Amino acid sequence: MALERVTHAYPDGARGVNDVSFSLTGGDRALLLGSNGCGKSTVLKLLAGLLLPTGGQIRYRGEPVTAARLRERDWCRRFRAEIGLVFQHPETMLFNPTVLEEIAYGPARLGMNEPIEHARDWAERVGLTDYLDKPPYRLSGGEKQRLCLACVLACEPGVLLLDEPTASLDPRATGWLVDFLLGQKNLTTLVSTQNLSLAGELGDRALILGEDGGLMFDGSLRRALDDTDLLWRANLAHRHEHRHADGTEHRHVHVHKDWG
Repeated sequence: MALERVTHAYPDGARGVNDVSFSLTGGDRALLLGSNGCGKSTVLKLLAGLLLPTGGQIRYRGEPVTAARLRERDWCRRFRAEIGLVFQHPETMLFNPTVLEEIAYGPARLGMNEPIEHARDWAERVGLTDYLDKPPYRLSGGEKQRLCLACVLACEPGVLLLDEPTASLDPRATGWLVDFLLGQKNLTTLVSTQNLSLAGELGDRALILGEDGGLMFDGSLRRALDDTDLLWRANLAHRHEHRHADGTEHRHVHVHKDWG
């Protein structure tokens, strides 16, 4: 899928993203990097068809994603099944009375065979088998994140979009998520994050949004992380003064290594 010179402005006039172009192909493991408010969540919602551009075009399998297309039941069902988005805050996705029903909801809506058994299988994969009859609100933060991931992956998407997935996770849950994603070899992933210390574990391609909502960089993650000036301009690093014992001073660019 691809964004072609996409701009999105919100009804109050606030601009989410500005003239952004990039494409995702099968098996890509990409990171969407940028500071707070630069438009990362907006980009993910555009890719998932939850927002439509106010300028430019989004293409999925070569076809434009439009309001009219999303009203076509069969096309929309396929699109929703193949593009999965996990929100930053799990509570925004959870509304069923039990964990089992939560995971089965998407497959049932998509008309998949045996959605309950499918849900049991995914609960086992993400380590939630012991919680099937529990209400989702009683799970811990890390367990809720696993549940949201299971809900999306149970629909068997080809593209997985993750919005700041480690922001509220403890180190153990973060390690589980990284290991789990590394095991999904055939899945195209785009992960938004500010946590540069984890970036190398989550992908190898960097898409960096500037504070104006424009795309500043699209290329190797390693090259991006080595470019401290680029990171500073994207507000992913800061400059501060060092004062030495001999009284000399100099300014130094410091990369924010752990914002999660």
